[in-house]
Amino acid sequence: MELLPADQDTESEESVPNQRINKVPTALRCRRSKLIVHLDLNNTVQLFDTITRQGPKSALSYFLTTVTWGRINQEGKWEWISQVPSLNPPCDGAVSYYSQFGKLLDFTETEDGCLFRKIFSDHLQQMEWTGPHDDNLSATGEDGREYHRILPSFFELIDCLLSQNREFAIVFRTFGSDLCQALKTMQVTLLGQHPQYKHLQMKHIPLTLAPGKIRCNKKDVVLTLGSERISTKSSSKALYDYFSSLEGIVGFQDHFDWWARNDFSSQGGKPFWIDPSERGIQHIFIDDNIRLNDADTIVHPQVFVEDGSGTRTIPTAKLYDICLVQTDLLKAIHDRHYFIKCVQQCEENYSNYTALS
Repeated sequence: MELLPADQDTESEESVPNQRINKVPTALRCRRSKLIVHLDLNNTVQLFDTITRQGPKSALSYFLTTVTWGRINQEGKWEWISQVPSLNPPCDGAVSYYSQFGKLLDFTETEDGCLFRKIFSDHLQQMEWTGPHDDNLSATGEDGREYHRILPSFFELIDCLLSQNREFAIVFRTFGSDLCQALKTMQVTLLGQHPQYKHLQMKHIPLTLAPGKIRCNKKDVVLTLGSERISTKSSSKALYDYFSSLEGIVGFQDHFDWWARNDFSSQGGKPFWIDPSERGIQHIFIDDNIRLNDADTIVHPQVFVEDGSGTRTIPTAKLYDICLVQTDLLKAIHDRHYFIKCVQQCEENYSNYTALS
């Protein structure tokens, strides 16, 4: 897979945020395993949320509240610790604006949030759709402007995987009800209707338009897709083997109620299996709600033990940027190679992880 060098930054792109930067990728230097990339939809590959009826402005504003950090000072007022958004707190004692004040969809219009108004407007502008309106490729935002339905950086990942003849599967994993639209967007893109990615029509990639479901309980996890039904009751590796066998693009709705019943912790999150002994396959999960704090994260990572007796739950911190990636939405919007870099970093880190397993 051709990827940007790990030490190559995107600072030169800062001065021309609305232009596509064509940099020549270099070859990946680790093994070429089959990739199974599990991806959330909202605030990961798209900037719309059909469940909460958020358009791009609201979705981006909300995301900013989760990556901006401050604290309540001795006078009982909010003060910023950092003026630079970051996925994780910049120091001890820092709390996100979202943790302190909850969900604000007009964050940058507030007295506190105006500090980040330029970051907000710059990234929103980069999401604007410049082609003719297409219900499957663009959507109208709250401001009446047209925006990409799916981030260009995601299509760049698909393009890269195809051009390098990588064996892979893209698995959309969402709690929402927007899978059908996302899969339809992929269909029209692969039919050559996306003005920026017409060449993808020449590539052959399997696409399953019917979404599946994943449902959990205390004893079992069940996956259904059409007439297929796979359960962990028959084998602890049944779903892992199923995901590992996939090719192309497919989508599943995960079990939100189960996550809620488990207090929105990793124990009730989207189930995700890893087998370090199987060196020819790597599973990667990319989701904006992956957190280092297991009490507040959305994926339940389970690693198969060597003796074959089952799995053990691994803390998110042990797999962060190895198999679990917390989406940096700002970078995903700004850097067309963002998801390619995520995969590159995970592949390199996974080589070290499996060597120690």
